[in-house]
Amino acid sequence: QVQLVESGGGLVQAGGSLRLACAASGLTFSSYAMGWFRQAPGKEREFVAAINWSGGRTYFADSVKGRFTISRDNAKNTVYLQMDSLKPEDTAVYYCAAGAFGRTMANFGSWGQGTQVTVSS
Repeated sequence: QVQLVESGGGLVQAGGSLRLACAASGLTFSSYAMGWFRQAPGKEREFVAAINWSGGRTYFADSVKGRFTISRDNAKNTVYLQMDSLKPEDTAVYYCAAGAFGRTMANFGSWGQGTQVTVSS
């Protein structure tokens, strides 16, 4: 079955950086778009970034545009989220997802378990 395993979360000070990774198995990785979503306590899960199968197209939420970068390595079945200039409001559980290229949860059918990112002020 499809497995998506996130890593790289942690505690960082505001202004710092983190790089999340999501290792995929059980699917033909290069055939799927990949996305990152996040969910803060008491809030709904929200879109962060997405990348198409080749890496040639990307989407970002307005709140992270210019600070976050999404990339993928199809040879390693891994997608990355580079997060720079982190803010306390970026604190959330970050989820990796596989599916069709888009900006909504409905585009993605497979999900990871999430990794916690905490940004201190």
